[in-house]
Amino acid sequence: MSQLADSDDTTPLLRDDACSDDSRDEDYKSRWRSIRVMYFTMFLSSVGFTIVITSLWPYLQKIDDSANASFLGWVVAAYSLGQMLASPIFGLWSNYRPRREPLVCSIVINMSANIYYAYAYLPRTNNKFHILISRAFVGFGAGNVAVVRSYVAGATSLKERTSAMANMSACQALGFILGPGKDETEETIDQVAVLISNVLFFIVMFIFAVFETIATPLSMDMFAWTRKEAVLYNGIIICSIGFESILVFLVVKMASQRVGDRPVLLAGLAIIFCGFFILLPWGNHYPKIQWADLNNNSLVSWMSKATIASNNSLEPTGCPYEQTWCQYTPAIHLAQYISSDILIGVGYPACNVMSYTLYSKILGPKPQGVYMGWLTASGSGARTLGPIFVSQAYTILGPRWAFSLICGIVVGAIILLSSVYHRLIAFSVRHGRTIE
Repeated sequence: MSQLADSDDTTPLLRDDACSDDSRDEDYKSRWRSIRVMYFTMFLSSVGFTIVITSLWPYLQKIDDSANASFLGWVVAAYSLGQMLASPIFGLWSNYRPRREPLVCSIVINMSANIYYAYAYLPRTNNKFHILISRAFVGFGAGNVAVVRSYVAGATSLKERTSAMANMSACQALGFILGPGKDETEETIDQVAVLISNVLFFIVMFIFAVFETIATPLSMDMFAWTRKEAVLYNGIIICSIGFESILVFLVVKMASQRVGDRPVLLAGLAIIFCGFFILLPWGNHYPKIQWADLNNNSLVSWMSKATIASNNSLEPTGCPYEQTWCQYTPAIHLAQYISSDILIGVGYPACNVMSYTLYSKILGPKPQGVYMGWLTASGSGARTLGPIFVSQAYTILGPRWAFSLICGIVVGAIILLSSVYHRLIAFSVRHGRTIE
């Protein structure tokens, strides 16, 4: 039994045990040549990926002015989506056919897609979509990683496999290192500053997602506006904030030239904090409760509720009684709400533009494609989590707790920014090329 186990440990899965000794020796040399080809294939795949990904954003901007950082996120994701779809297909193919078939097919797809990517600047319109499609096909071709790993696993014995897999991973890592490598290793990007910038941008986008999500339900609960009134009045408010933002951008441009980017970002966070702080409920005035009897301020009976609901001309307004905090939390005054809108309308655009500006300066002349993809992902994550957070916190806990938590998050952002203030500087300043 132990002899059989030793044989299994030293026998490749793809080996034919009926072969002669000479044939086995030739088989050993042949399969290791093939394994080294797989190493090289993995290395080239990594080199190609890193060379393209680091130059993707500048290339995209150069050939299509309409491309923005949000679209870059889709382009970066297209590669992964293509690879995700192709990997099980090529893996299944390799189970039933010779592995060279999916390998050759994937390499042809990869080469064709890269040629397509290289000439994506030729069409007169929609160049960014040609980039998107080409990157999706490049990713599809990169699905051969599953076949490469499967082949190496099948061509090695159990004793050889750990070493072979480690060598393949090392080749992949070497490709990632050499792909974007330069002689400028001494002038590196401050990764801490990059990380903090992504966190700050996440917080800024998270806060604005909270603001735009809560505006309508908050105004309907606090001011007893109907749905039509809430849409109309909040539409006017948001439109006004849009005009306000244009003025803020002009002021921010001049202010950043005078005092720098970091003070403007810090001031923007402070203004956002004030905007949410003044929304905290206070006083002895309470919101109108939905289905309340105007005479005794108590809930009407279920019969009365059904009668009111059957009248299509009458829409219930006020704070829903299911939200128990409505009965003991003071109402937010209209003046508080308007003042908050004005302050957030100043703070958010200032923080938004400064986040992008400061981030790009930290990256400096280095290729920014991957880093901009991270920033876009941070913003997307914030806009996903923000509405979920505020809808739950507001519905269950009420505005006092919801806005207190937001204030706490903003204070945390201010403390974080202050603690790394000295590191959030331009790449050229960090390396002594210019002075700030």
